[in-house]
Amino acid sequence: MLKSKLLLSISSGILLSLAWPTLGLPYIAFIAFVPLFFIEDQLSKESKKPLRNIFLYSYIALFTWNALSTWWIWNSTAFGAIMAIVLNSLFMSWVWVIFSFSKRYFHNNKKAIYLLPVLWVAFEYLHLDWDLSWSWLNLGNVFANHPYAIQWYEYTGVFGGTWWILIINILIFRLLKTALESKKTIGQIAFSSISVLLIILIPLFYSIYQYQTYTEEGKDTEVVVVQPNMDPWSEQFLSPPQEVIDRMIQLSAPLISEETQFWVAPESAIQEGIQEPAMTVGARMKNGVSIPRLQSFMGKYPDLKMVVGASTYSFLDEATSTSRETENGGIYDEYNTAILLNYKNTEGAYHKSKLVPGPEKMPFKSILKSLQYVAFDLGGTVGSLGYDTERKVFYSSQGIGAAPLICYESIYGEFVTEFVKNGAQILMVITNDGWWGNTQGHKQHLVFSRLRAVETRRSVARSANTGISCFVNQRGDVIEATSYWVQDSRKHTLKANSELTFYVKYGDYLGRSSVFLAVLLFLISLTVYFKKEKPNETI
Repeated sequence: MLKSKLLLSISSGILLSLAWPTLGLPYIAFIAFVPLFFIEDQLSKESKKPLRNIFLYSYIALFTWNALSTWWIWNSTAFGAIMAIVLNSLFMSWVWVIFSFSKRYFHNNKKAIYLLPVLWVAFEYLHLDWDLSWSWLNLGNVFANHPYAIQWYEYTGVFGGTWWILIINILIFRLLKTALESKKTIGQIAFSSISVLLIILIPLFYSIYQYQTYTEEGKDTEVVVVQPNMDPWSEQFLSPPQEVIDRMIQLSAPLISEETQFWVAPESAIQEGIQEPAMTVGARMKNGVSIPRLQSFMGKYPDLKMVVGASTYSFLDEATSTSRETENGGIYDEYNTAILLNYKNTEGAYHKSKLVPGPEKMPFKSILKSLQYVAFDLGGTVGSLGYDTERKVFYSSQGIGAAPLICYESIYGEFVTEFVKNGAQILMVITNDGWWGNTQGHKQHLVFSRLRAVETRRSVARSANTGISCFVNQRGDVIEATSYWVQDSRKHTLKANSELTFYVKYGDYLGRSSVFLAVLLFLISLTVYFKKEKPNETI
């Protein structure tokens, strides 16, 4: 029996990883949790210590999934990979423990299985916004490379996909369990199978219809993206800054015209430690040769605006939670910044707000202060960076608003909607995906932009230093993609849409409602537990 449970557990993890983008087939996710449901069902009836064993087997399954799907972090940092895989698997396993505990204290135990979607979506939602946020494996992300199947994300966001996957897993588990226990006739089982099939096909066919009939909306906006392809390990941060700038100009110059409204360059393309003035708008960034060199080239195109990534810092009058001290006692903040340039001035600066735990943000800094200077090296600056609380929008000369999303920020749906609410008509993702090598890491990061395009119905311009640069239209199609690890540039005319989708207006309402229900149901379970009532005597 031990071997059979272990095999079921591992098979669940393998199925989830086989479903994951970009190598996987997402529909495998519809059965991936079925083995875990069988394990939980058996342990809750037979085991003397069910919760401990449920934790063990669920952890094995979820560790397998995490390891097989995100092993590529190891190429950047062994420590970061271990922490991400071990901790994320741990957090997910506790969802199964709470689920198994809670369902024992409900009278209708068969219906209590639907506690899992509530608890799982609540976990995914809470996991979006804390010091150890790692939402790469949110279940709804599994369809990122198949946007034809999830056009309805413009109403639900990725949590709609998570609910869809978990409900179907439950229905298939119950169907198989019934068939194995021979509790129904073949006709009844066949009828139940049709019901499951309809729950799969109705959203899918609706989405396919939407995909085929959708017409992009908005004003034409010509955008050029550049991929300088500087090796982040051996070239980008060691080369003279002007060499990077000259390469970007050389690659982009043949494509830029008087009609080009935005020129987009990658995260950290400017490597000079640019000092920000107290007032960014209408002033030049201080120091360096990169910005003057870029503006000299842009002088040929007075209406051209450039969005480019830089490492910046600013001196402060008072200390903040992220500030550092100079040897002379000065106080300053460092930022991962997107800068908006015209040919004369620095028009705006946005500081990355969703920071990567480890290289950009020290988790639980007050507790782990002694580790402040430990380098996790995930592709950023060691320690805690400063950040913006406002989702700033950059505007073209024609008044087109663009959201300057920096790398990791593009995986957070509701976060992106805040830029759209502030006026963003197109999305721009600037990133440096070369830290992980030619693995699934940079490919997964790319396809998550397809989810944001569908959720917001905003076209995406993506500039990657090393990775894949491209454009994504409003229905999630990738257009004009570069190859990996090449110097290149691309031009495309995007549609700048001003309409707000249902998801943009209401955000992760499925996540918030799941948190409310999860807390309520768990409190009911605890109340019954402390009253020491038997499960079959409870509510």
